[in-house]
Amino acid sequence: MNLKLKHIVFVLVLVVLSCGPKKGIATKKKHEKQRTESTKERHSELFDKEEKEKTVKPPTSVSLYIESYADIAKSEMRKSKIPASITLAQGILESASGKGRLAVKANNHFGIKCHGWKGAKIYHDDDRSQECFRKYKKAESSYEDHSDFLTGRKRYAKLFKLKADDYKGWAKGLREAGYATDRKYPQKLISLIERYKLYRYDDEVLSGKIVQKVRVDSGVMRYVVIKGDTLYSLSKRYNTTVDAIKNLNNFDSNDLVVGQEIMIPN
Repeated sequence: MNLKLKHIVFVLVLVVLSCGPKKGIATKKKHEKQRTESTKERHSELFDKEEKEKTVKPPTSVSLYIESYADIAKSEMRKSKIPASITLAQGILESASGKGRLAVKANNHFGIKCHGWKGAKIYHDDDRSQECFRKYKKAESSYEDHSDFLTGRKRYAKLFKLKADDYKGWAKGLREAGYATDRKYPQKLISLIERYKLYRYDDEVLSGKIVQKVRVDSGVMRYVVIKGDTLYSLSKRYNTTVDAIKNLNNFDSNDLVVGQEIMIPN
């Protein structure tokens, strides 16, 4: 009887020993798996957050400026043969991307001084205190006058002998002709052109790409949306507001589609 009891106790001990460690190992593996899955989830969330931050960066003041005035620069290139890339780079540099005092108070994007100007004027500290600068009713007039200023002066004549897409030659030639006193002026223009790929606008003009704009009446124009257009950039370009464009077109959102035809107050 004692031997039988001892045998039973021995068997029970073996059963307990064999089951105990396996349960512990299974629990440990389960916890390790949960930790691994939790770590993966955290890494995935961090990756998604980083990717979202990369793709949802707000536009810079320079990119907004380019969006607003690229079409005007291209239009002036067609008329005056001044590279659109040069015009935009000068506008960015001279107006501090449209945020400088002359641009804000006088719509003067190119720092053009009076020089016999008979229109409105503004006085601003530059090389000397309170120098006279031209004042315009709208930014487009500043762009037009910039073209007239360069085409109407003999000292810039040799620039128009350069190839239409030679922005480096233009940048250096402007400095040599006395447009700016800053020795690094050419390098600054070239840097802006290459950083923001402004030369693509020269290519668009030279390849004959023209945006369709048909005037309907004295107060409204028809416009075909191109890549990069936003209601904000169009409102700045045509001196109106986002709400005015939305109201005219009965828009519920700010979304635009390439090729879409819209009406713009003018």
